[in-house]
Amino acid sequence: MSVIEKEITSWFQKNKRDLPWRNTHPWGVLVSEIMLQQTPVNRVLPIWQQWMDTWPTPKDLASASPAQVITAWGRLGYPRRALRLRECAQVISTEYRNKVPDNEMQLKSLPGIGDYTAAAIMAFAFEERSLVLDINIRRLFSRMYDGVESPTSAPNKNERAIRAEILPSKNAHVWAAATMELGALVCTSQKPKCEVCPVANKCRWRSLNYPKSAAPKKTQSWNGTDRQCRGTIVQALRENASLTENEILKLWALEEQVRKALATLIADGLIAQSGRKRYSLPH
Repeated sequence: MSVIEKEITSWFQKNKRDLPWRNTHPWGVLVSEIMLQQTPVNRVLPIWQQWMDTWPTPKDLASASPAQVITAWGRLGYPRRALRLRECAQVISTEYRNKVPDNEMQLKSLPGIGDYTAAAIMAFAFEERSLVLDINIRRLFSRMYDGVESPTSAPNKNERAIRAEILPSKNAHVWAAATMELGALVCTSQKPKCEVCPVANKCRWRSLNYPKSAAPKKTQSWNGTDRQCRGTIVQALRENASLTENEILKLWALEEQVRKALATLIADGLIAQSGRKRYSLPH
């Protein structure tokens, strides 16, 4: 075990958060990984627990209706993930005898599961050696090893190859969890807490006096976006069995944006149209 690995994993054992999916079965890990995509832990916690109580196995979720899963998804955002998770449950329950596969290639064949999610499930559900590179880990490594404040938007082949070289041969799943936690709690994007970092004295970025990366592209604000409009419509249909077009038009200031949102929501399978001018969640 390298000195850096020992210091980070020791810090992790003393400081890790008590997250329920760290003490659950592979299905619970899979659900948490889908929910945690682009969504903070504090928002996922209550929804994850509700899902586990309602649908404790893939077979349970597979039998739920689209309307039920979209409603239960609440305000986690990107509700297409809820439908992909249901589709994933259907495949697992029918093709894998209701058990999450413990093979990375099989995992990547499931709806809604890409390279990162498959690697995370292998590490956190099965304690296998896999290359887990979420944004927190990538930011930590970028600073500690490369002396760069922020990583690129997505890992390329070169980054994967370099990070694979430092992947421990033993307990790689602990290394993945520890580096993710350190990135999430200490080596944060804004105002990193270097004074409590266990490897601050080995951080290249710190030794170079914290050089700034190129300014990231500004993300679109939430207010007034198509995403907000879509979310407003879906939330209204969670709260009502169905709504007419005129009722939905009253939810938003711009009629053209509402009509665009309705069309894309139907295309994504997130709402259904009955007749010409009435909408509901899909059944």
